[in-house]
Amino acid sequence: MRVHKLTIAAMALAAGLSLTACQNDDAGTDQGAAPPAASTASSSTGGSGSTGSDQQGGTDSEGKTPAGTGGSDGTGGTGGTGGTDENGKAAKCRTDELEITAIDATVGGDDRGTVAVDLKNGGGRDCSLAGHAGVDLKTDSGTLSAERTGEPAPLVVLKDGERTTFGITYPINDSGGSGVRITGLVVTPPDETKSVTLDWPGGATLPVTDGSGTPVQVGPLGSAGQGG
Repeated sequence: MRVHKLTIAAMALAAGLSLTACQNDDAGTDQGAAPPAASTASSSTGGSGSTGSDQQGGTDSEGKTPAGTGGSDGTGGTGGTGGTDENGKAAKCRTDELEITAIDATVGGDDRGTVAVDLKNGGGRDCSLAGHAGVDLKTDSGTLSAERTGEPAPLVVLKDGERTTFGITYPINDSGGSGVRITGLVVTPPDETKSVTLDWPGGATLPVTDGSGTPVQVGPLGSAGQGG
């Protein structure tokens, strides 16, 4: 009987030890689950990092000059002035910006006739002219180009609406003959290639010469020429 009780006690003790071992194993398993929980938190942090990268990208986008502002285009800013070149001087006058007219400016008693050519700035900006204009007379015998007088040709700056004048002098036909008939006046502003054709307001004819007579001459800007 005593042996039987000892056996039952031993079995009970073994069962208790087994149950305790199972509980310890369960506790170990729960503790082993902790690392995955930590891994999940790490992934969450990584998500915040991605968001931060997006925000950084947003900052870069805001940092760029918006398209179409032209803020970094220095040329555009300079172009906005319109009336100056890269040296800050008034840009040259273009033919299309000038209103060009011509009148007879001959003074009675002069041995040479004079036509005054007026150039008015209508371009809406300051512009400059320097040198001599090109002058050609259309005649029934062909085109006759005027010669320069040799006088100094200063730089002329015209504000919008201002004007300057130069003179054309030519020999008067007092020979009594029909002479060379003038049919038109062609003016080309300095440093330009585009010309303007005007009616000739001076004497109707030039004397016929062998080339040794007085030539047709053009004066510098700012001068109305002889009799002007």
